[in-house]
Amino acid sequence: QVRLVESGGGLVQPGGSLRLSCRASGRSFIDYHIGWFRQTPGKEREFVAAIIWSGAGPYYDDSVKGRFTISKHNAENTVYRQMNSLKPADTAVYYCAADPRGGTGPWYDYWGQGTQVTVSQ
Repeated sequence: QVRLVESGGGLVQPGGSLRLSCRASGRSFIDYHIGWFRQTPGKEREFVAAIIWSGAGPYYDDSVKGRFTISKHNAENTVYRQMNSLKPADTAVYYCAADPRGGTGPWYDYWGQGTQVTVSQ
């Protein structure tokens, strides 16, 4: 059974940093794209960043370039996303997802349960 488990969300002040983790299990992800999406109430889920497990990539949405960094730790089967210079507009539930096609759309095959990030004073 494929599982993606996110962790690391929480409350942070504007300008602060957080690191989210996505631990993947249940199959080999060697040719998969591991992506991060975010969603706020009433809005569609939007792409943030992704990395290809085999090593190619990563790629980012323009709204987070220069502030967010995605990386992976093969031995731990974990993808990390470092978020710096956080803004209130970054407040959302963040989801980890996996798919062999990748890309920036919400068609990924597998999804985690999500983790809340709140950026506020």
